[in-house]
Amino acid sequence: MSKDKHYPDRKHGTKASKSHSENRASSKYKKPKLMGPTKAETALLPAFQGLSLDQIHVPVTKEDCQRAVDEIVAAGMCGFDTEAKPVFNKGQKSSGPHVVQFSLTDKAYIFLLHRSECEKASADLIASKDVLKVGFGLKNDHGQIRNRLGITLNHTLDLDQTFRKMGYSGQIGVRGAMGVVLKQCFKKSKSTTTSNWALLDLKPGQLLYAANDAYAALKIMEALQAEKSD
Repeated sequence: MSKDKHYPDRKHGTKASKSHSENRASSKYKKPKLMGPTKAETALLPAFQGLSLDQIHVPVTKEDCQRAVDEIVAAGMCGFDTEAKPVFNKGQKSSGPHVVQFSLTDKAYIFLLHRSECEKASADLIASKDVLKVGFGLKNDHGQIRNRLGITLNHTLDLDQTFRKMGYSGQIGVRGAMGVVLKQCFKKSKSTTTSNWALLDLKPGQLLYAANDAYAALKIMEALQAEKSD
């Protein structure tokens, strides 16, 4: 006994074809992703004027730490970043972060976590839901903070995600975002990036690097807010 032959519903087939055509048409006119400026392009821009050493504070005592916490909480928003001693061997885990930095509009606080008072103060700020912590590439910071301090990095804004929502592809980073928003060049020293952040006392170049990483994020955020309010 032969099986019944089934023929496609022509009407249904037409709908499918039409739907496929519409999808192709919509993808054809899909808005292209924006690209951030290249390193060579940002190098031609005016240099970003960051914080100077006299605007960078490194708390030592319990009183120093409390004053810093009170000022940062009162501000309600800060630039944020962490630094860790780099690892170079495959499979080796970082013991960082070793440094946590918070920047305000005119200064930055650098907490060295080998000091118990600094570790406690920075942990309070990290866990606080009263301070918006703004930075770039915060995913890695979340993991390291959880591993070292056993707490969650709360109330953050990762500007890489903000720029992605604006239509920029990939991870724009602080250099690219600085070029887009402030039309300035943000330079980062590779040798400082890979330096020993577990030192008992950071070198001047490390202090400037750490403070201005956080400061640049805050300035970009302020510029975005100003654009939005115009």
